Amino acid sequence: MSRVFEIIDLFAGPGGLGEGFSAVGKEGATRMKIRLSVEMEKDAVRTLRLRAFLRSFENGFPPEYYQAINSGNPFPDWAELYPKHWKSAEQEARQMELGKPGVFEEISSVLDASREKLHGDTILIGGPPCQAYSLVGRARNKGKSGYVAEADHRHYLYREYVRILDRLRPAIFVMENVKGMLSSKVDGGEIFQHVLEDLRHAGDGYTLLPLAQPLRDGGPDARDFIVKAEEHGIPQERHRVFVVGLRSDFSPPSGKRPLLEKSTQGLPVSVQQAIFDLPRLRSRLSKGDDGTCQKAWQAAVMEQAQRMASHPDVAEDLKSRVKAIIQEGFEEVSNAFSMNGFTRPENMPDELRAWLRDDRLSTILHHETRGHKPSDLGRYLFAAVMGEVRDQSPRLRDFPEFLQPDHKNRESGKFQDRFKVQRAGRASSTITSHIKKDGHYYIHPDPSQVRSLTTREAARLQTFPDNYYFCGSDLKFRNGARLHQVGNAVPPLLASKIATALGRLM
Repeated sequence: MSRVFEIIDLFAGPGGLGEGFSAVGKEGATRMKIRLSVEMEKDAVRTLRLRAFLRSFENGFPPEYYQAINSGNPFPDWAELYPKHWKSAEQEARQMELGKPGVFEEISSVLDASREKLHGDTILIGGPPCQAYSLVGRARNKGKSGYVAEADHRHYLYREYVRILDRLRPAIFVMENVKGMLSSKVDGGEIFQHVLEDLRHAGDGYTLLPLAQPLRDGGPDARDFIVKAEEHGIPQERHRVFVVGLRSDFSPPSGKRPLLEKSTQGLPVSVQQAIFDLPRLRSRLSKGDDGTCQKAWQAAVMEQAQRMASHPDVAEDLKSRVKAIIQEGFEEVSNAFSMNGFTRPENMPDELRAWLRDDRLSTILHHETRGHKPSDLGRYLFAAVMGEVRDQSPRLRDFPEFLQPDHKNRESGKFQDRFKVQRAGRASSTITSHIKKDGHYYIHPDPSQVRSLTTREAARLQTFPDNYYFCGSDLKFRNGARLHQVGNAVPPLLASKIATALGRLM
């Protein structure tokens, strides 16, 4: 008989960790099912709740789901159509802000019931918000007048995780955070060491395990906890800290092999392998003529390309490629900024294809482009051409003068990688929530498309299945809220591999 473990997912975002654990937990000797997901952002909670509802069907998602998304129609009233399933989803995915008064007390009854019902067979997963630890966040905080790290509550939200760990006393826990946590300091000390001590002594005590490195005889070093996603079949250079804790009544693994084995396919999965089966799209225009006007977009791009092809400050190898693009024209992509249908790329790894694709879909969710200024179209074209010709992304100093942004801090040297193309033959750079801002750091590698990544492309690089629907309306940019969720997640395919590895310990 299979053992069943209930999962408590904290700081859940749109559900990347939970999706991976749930997928693995449906079958095998170690069954895992989410009991509670806690998240503060409204749109992410809506995404979590919809996914929890869909997972609650034993024989696959209900047909009404595919009917709605394939037709582009609104979802039906799930509470009316499937009241029991929807009520269960509402109980599972809850909008709460951990650390706020009363929240811990509110969820303690769930923690206690889960622990007692399953005699301790529970799992705790999640990662406290990372803004206070990330290198970018710390640099931004230094520029804030009167900023005091010790007064920033985000440094201490991990204690809320520890508080719940102490109450739940799960068989195993997984805590994820940014690599910057290793070097973040508060009160004159390294916060990561405080985190490890608090985790180690919570509940009945835990053995702390790294995932991607063998357990050392003297215990793990701080950097042993780093997991490099691209080494495990994820098309993204995402380096994150994962701390695993095994309750004291479980035996830690023996031997010199890491819990999480590297991918056997050799080279990392590339951007081209992950997203080039999706339709080729053009961007919209953010100002002036609306992006739905094909001629306005084509004229704006052609003006930038022609200037680039004749400018003395543009290197000859780049000019040559731009001239070829001008000859080819932009007609093939100039009619589409949102499109259905995709091909089956022969070089997408089987594992990734099986994880992403859903043959019941006849549409592509969230594959729409945002608007860009004509000057940014020129910068995107230049960056994509350099990525294609030289396999490198340009630094700001590489752009000719007419493509230099009109920013007062341009000469500071701090924003040299402001515009970054994702190179086709490599894993992408880390997808973060910043992708919702302007897209400059996430330029599509195909020079003929002249745009930033769509939400679906970013979700592909994060390994969210193609049938994963992100809820939310968007204000400044069409896909802003959804992109924010995608960037705030753990890659689900990576999470599934972690779940598989940990299942062998229980």
